[in-house]
Amino acid sequence: MTRHPELAERDGIAAALAAYTLWGLVPIFFKQLTAVPALEIIAHRVVWSLLLVGALLVLRGRLNVVWSAARDPRILARAALAAALVMTNWLIFVWAVNAGRILETSLGYFINPLFSIVLGVLVLGERLRPRQWLAVALAGVGVALEGWRIGGLPWVSLALAATFGSYGLLRKQLPLDAAGGLWLETACAAPFALGYLLWLGSTGSFGADTSTNLLLIATGPVTAIPLLLFAIGARRLPLATLGFLQYTAPSLSFLVAILLYGEAMNLARLLAFAAIWTGLALYTADLLLQRRPR
Repeated sequence: MTRHPELAERDGIAAALAAYTLWGLVPIFFKQLTAVPALEIIAHRVVWSLLLVGALLVLRGRLNVVWSAARDPRILARAALAAALVMTNWLIFVWAVNAGRILETSLGYFINPLFSIVLGVLVLGERLRPRQWLAVALAGVGVALEGWRIGGLPWVSLALAATFGSYGLLRKQLPLDAAGGLWLETACAAPFALGYLLWLGSTGSFGADTSTNLLLIATGPVTAIPLLLFAIGARRLPLATLGFLQYTAPSLSFLVAILLYGEAMNLARLLAFAAIWTGLALYTADLLLQRRPR
């Protein structure tokens, strides 16, 4: 039965907001794994997510649907590219969090909504109004200010925005439901993850102590649950709306960085964030004005 468009949009907004809230708080989780190398954490994320989502598909009797879709070379290639993008995003994010650079990840995910808007224009042919173009320009000013502050490109922030924005676009076009798409993506990455963990062997962190083992296993649900929610939102919302809702995550991680971990906030960095916040506020105002009954 086809869902009413307004109900589908409402469910999409709820799912996307839940995903972004979890992502905004996830630095607290990964801070508990600072002794584990980022690449090893990502390998565990892949393996445990694959098992968790695979079990969910088996219970729902949907695994055969995913296998059928995977026989299409175009779908498989798109899933493999999506996997490469999201794994790269995870690796940069976990490394930055454990290196005490949560604010840089926050800036990257503040940039990402506006990057998604630009992707919508360039790839999907979506049109922007003048206020929306100004919002994108303000984001560019914020990136330039952060680059000036550090004396070069803010590569962590830009890489996170580019990889996750591109992943969102691919995920929106993948003709599978949330669980099926995520399982196919992790299946594409699983040979590399398993090979790396086997290569680590006795030198890896798994087995070192019970708390580390449990945390590494928990990377499965910590990874899968918000990605499943995000995929639901991505399939039910326009890319521009999805990008707008995304600012929830960096707002929370910004507060985590400042209030919990005491990362430095100087004037130059504050101006960079302020430019991007202004752009997001302008874009929000434009959306609200367009949705208001005439």
